[in-house]
Amino acid sequence: MKRIVTLTLNPTVDKSTTVDKIVPDQKLRCEMPKFEPGGGGINVSRALKRLGSASVAVFPAGGATGARLQELLAAEAVEQLPVPAAGWTRENFIVVDSSCSQQYRFGMPGTPLSGEEQQQVLATLRSMSPAPDYLVISGSLPPGVEPDFLVDIVQLAHATGTKVVADTSGPALQRVIEAGVHLIKPNLGELSKLAGVEELDSAALAAAAQGLIGQGRCDIVVASLGPQGACVITQDMVDHIPAPAVKKRSTVGAGDSMVAGLVHALAQGQPVREAARLGVACGTAATMNPGTELFRKADVDKLYEWLIQTMPADRAAA
Repeated sequence: MKRIVTLTLNPTVDKSTTVDKIVPDQKLRCEMPKFEPGGGGINVSRALKRLGSASVAVFPAGGATGARLQELLAAEAVEQLPVPAAGWTRENFIVVDSSCSQQYRFGMPGTPLSGEEQQQVLATLRSMSPAPDYLVISGSLPPGVEPDFLVDIVQLAHATGTKVVADTSGPALQRVIEAGVHLIKPNLGELSKLAGVEELDSAALAAAAQGLIGQGRCDIVVASLGPQGACVITQDMVDHIPAPAVKKRSTVGAGDSMVAGLVHALAQGQPVREAARLGVACGTAATMNPGTELFRKADVDKLYEWLIQTMPADRAAA
């Protein structure tokens, strides 16, 4: 069985609630809040658990919220390797206005990681034996962490033969792919910046992605197209997977769920096209649930079966 490790440098405890109607200058009576572990890599580990894949979640944790985060992950039976941090782990806040089903997401910046704490994260990854087969780097960077730190992590992965899956953005994503990774999951805007063009349309998407692949920056690009699904690109293959039509309740964790589906399938030796279909099924299933609930496995199975029946993965490339 392939070993999967996720890295979340800016983890969070997600606190969500519902209110009848959001109006200014009034005291709003909320429902009892729900607390869930959050942050890119942590959500990937949670989703992998639901798919039947084991993983180890590595993340800094500090203060009472850091302890709460560890408790919440333990309750979901997610294996974890927290790195002690001086600053309290952040807490995000999500409110749903039930009168219109609008969702309001308040993301906090996170607490800084000192240079010593960053080195402890690196030492934790270096000490893993055996080395992971896949390392998923996902989520934003907290204050005090420069994108070059991710280059150190990618170089460590290269030295141990670990395949890196990167799902971040901005300068962090730019630096990571300069070091070379196995798979990235940008949206159209992120892919256009990586390709050095102002904007991309569907026709230019594949050429931009294959340009990055040809430069050795990555092996696989899975371009997230939101409601239109995703496009998976390798050096010799382009395939568009439409998102199944579902009633959407929340988009929180949809991207992380997609990454989990991709990694789960690739770790089991499935072809890239199959992995992309499972990724789209997971991401779409996550939107069917409220708040930060991620997906239900039964929904994933149903959507994946629909994708396989309507768009066989062995058909000719688009």
